[in-house]
Amino acid sequence: MHANGKKNNTFVKKNGDMEFYKLIEQRETLREYDPAKKIPDEVLKRILNAGRLAPSAANRQPWTFVLVSSENKLNEVKESYQRHWFKNAPHILVVKGDKTKTWIRQYDGYNPIETDLAIAMDHMILAAENEGVGACWIIAFDYEKLSKAIGLKENEVVYCITPLGYPPKGYKKRGKKIRKELDEIVKVI
Repeated sequence: MHANGKKNNTFVKKNGDMEFYKLIEQRETLREYDPAKKIPDEVLKRILNAGRLAPSAANRQPWTFVLVSSENKLNEVKESYQRHWFKNAPHILVVKGDKTKTWIRQYDGYNPIETDLAIAMDHMILAAENEGVGACWIIAFDYEKLSKAIGLKENEVVYCITPLGYPPKGYKKRGKKIRKELDEIVKVI
């Protein structure tokens, strides 16, 4: 509350169409895509911008977001993950990082590239949900096929990819997440 008695909404504003915690509760992995329904450029731009705004160690931002949308490149990238539903995605997002551009922890040489890329991908997956666009976090891809398809350089790595697309007509979300209770996973010390 401000001194004038009015509520301060600085941190309770909605971004997009969905309140943040509701968005987290309702986000589900999508494994069915309508290949004919492309995502408008302005929606894709908002999703990608969410990744751009993600934090990274020492703000190095060691990433490049590769949005695969052309039929030719989609066919190449889709060879890296052999699931029938993946073949229907109209777009695939690849988050790649440059290991030479990350901050390195001095006392043990730890390189947080995987963490930086995961945070950026998570921001974009949540943004996609906010836009009504489905996504599916994928790490079980064929690294060699994907590397070749996107022209990955020696100093670059990929830890995750996601298809982006709209569900087919008539698709229904499961609506129930199976998660442990909070008291099972939190320890206050």
